[in-house]
Amino acid sequence: MRLRNSQERAQASVWSLFPNKRYNQFFDELIRMPELPEVETTLRGLKPNLQDQRIKRIQVHQKKLRWPVPASLSRQLLNQTFRNIKRRGKYLIFSFDNGHMLVHLGMSGSLRLDSAESKIRKHDHLEWWLENGTVLRFHDPRRFGSIHWLQEQPLQHPLLINLGPEPLEQHFDGSYLYRKSTGRKTAVKNFIMDSHIVVGVGNIYASESLFLAGIYPGRAANNISGDRYTLLANAIKTILKQAIKQGGTTLRDFVNEQGSPGYFSQKLSVYGKHGEPCPTCHTTIKKKKIGQRSSYYCSSCQR
Repeated sequence: MRLRNSQERAQASVWSLFPNKRYNQFFDELIRMPELPEVETTLRGLKPNLQDQRIKRIQVHQKKLRWPVPASLSRQLLNQTFRNIKRRGKYLIFSFDNGHMLVHLGMSGSLRLDSAESKIRKHDHLEWWLENGTVLRFHDPRRFGSIHWLQEQPLQHPLLINLGPEPLEQHFDGSYLYRKSTGRKTAVKNFIMDSHIVVGVGNIYASESLFLAGIYPGRAANNISGDRYTLLANAIKTILKQAIKQGGTTLRDFVNEQGSPGYFSQKLSVYGKHGEPCPTCHTTIKKKKIGQRSSYYCSSCQR
C-alpha cells in the first residue's frame, strides 16, 4: 500500500472518485456508511468470540480493496492468536503477538462470524478460519474498505497518527471545540465531521447532534460561542451513547441475514425527515447540501 505524504491525502474522500454531481447525490441518499456506533457494536460482538482464538487458515478471495490487501497477510497471520481488539475512530485494530491488523469497513463493509459449514457469500473477500470451528468473514460489496498489516505501533500509522480525540473521552468537551474553531469559517457540520477535529461523527450523528444542541448546521464554526459548543459536545456524546446502547452488543445487530451492514432502529429527529414536522416545534424540516452531504435541520429550533 502506498500512502501519500499527509494523513489527509491518505484518507482522501471517496466522494472525489465520483465527480459527477448526480452520482454524488445517489451515493449520499442511498448509502449509509458504518459510523462510530456501528463499528463499536462490531467490536463488542467480535471481541469475546475472537479473544485467544488461533487462526488456522486464511483465504483472500479479492485483494483489490481500497488499497490492495498486503501480500504477506496470510503468511503473517497463519497460526497466530487474536490477543486483543480495539477501536480508533472507525478503524478496528486486531492485535497479535507478531503485529497488528488494521481494518476499515469503508462504505459498505462488515465483519461476521459464521460456522465452518456455512457457504461463502458474494462479496465475501477475506476469510479467517479459527480453531474453534468458526470463520470470520470480511464482506464489502463496494470494496472501499481496507485491511493493513502493521508491525509498528498502530497509533503511529499514517492513517491514525493525526486523528482527533474520541468523542466519548472526557477531554473532548466544549472548550476543546471552541479552541479548535478559532479562525475556521467552514460550516460547523463540516467542522465536527472532520476526523482531525474529532473522530467518528458522521453525517447521521452530526445532523442529530446539531439538532439536539439547537445549532444551524451551516453556521460558521468560528461564529459559535463557547457555551454553545459545550451544548454541542454534550449533544454529540448523548447521541452516540444512545446509538451504541440501541445497537446492543452482538454482530446480529449490525449484520443482516444477507451479510450486509444493517443500521440500528433509531428514533432519529431530523436525519432523513425532509418535509416532515419537527418533533419539537412542528416546523417543516428542511434539507440542504453542505459539503456535498445532505443536511437536515429545523429552521426554528436551530440558529
